[in-house]
Amino acid sequence: MEDVGLLSILSLGFILGIKHAVEPDHVIAVSTVAGQSKKLSTSALTGVFWGIGHTATLFLAGVSVILLKGEIPEKWAMSLEFLVGIMLVYFGVSAFLSLNNRHQGSQSHHVKSPEVPYGKSIFMGFIHGLAGSAAMILLTMSTVSSIWEGVLYIMIFGAGTIIGMLCFTTIIGIPFILSTKNINLNTGFARLTGLISAVFGFYYMYNLGVTEGLFKLWIQ
Repeated sequence: MEDVGLLSILSLGFILGIKHAVEPDHVIAVSTVAGQSKKLSTSALTGVFWGIGHTATLFLAGVSVILLKGEIPEKWAMSLEFLVGIMLVYFGVSAFLSLNNRHQGSQSHHVKSPEVPYGKSIFMGFIHGLAGSAAMILLTMSTVSSIWEGVLYIMIFGAGTIIGMLCFTTIIGIPFILSTKNINLNTGFARLTGLISAVFGFYYMYNLGVTEGLFKLWIQ
């Protein structure tokens, strides 16, 4: 019966991982990177590397907190969430700048192939993992009875995030790949993802800082 209960918990963890991967701040951030690739396989792999970075952070943070039997203070948890907003703005603005450079390069007939954005994807996953570590750890500790079960749960959850983000980046990459021969349309898609990322990032920071009171916690 215990094995059946653990299997149910792990199955739920996998499903929650898929659901977690497609949360707005995750998909918006990864879209700014996935849209820069010229191949669908590259776009899809950005999601895999995001999931790897995300899982690695959750694993390290989760094991550390479970072993130390501590809790992440609300102020620190919210501050880590605030980093996500900063990242969204940064990558949104970077998308615009890279497009300007690419446009200038095309006019001078010296077009460089965009770099494979796997490093950016891992970094995004790492930051998102830090931001989600508090909630993830609390969920894990409430559903498992030992550290080994907790580690297994985090890894299964991480596998779900990788699968979920792989599916999303594959889908989001399709319009970018199909529009590669139409520079104006392709650029329009890329600028839109950058704009959405920057605007959502500012909203994210405002909501955390003002609405949820993070700025007050910093002052206190």
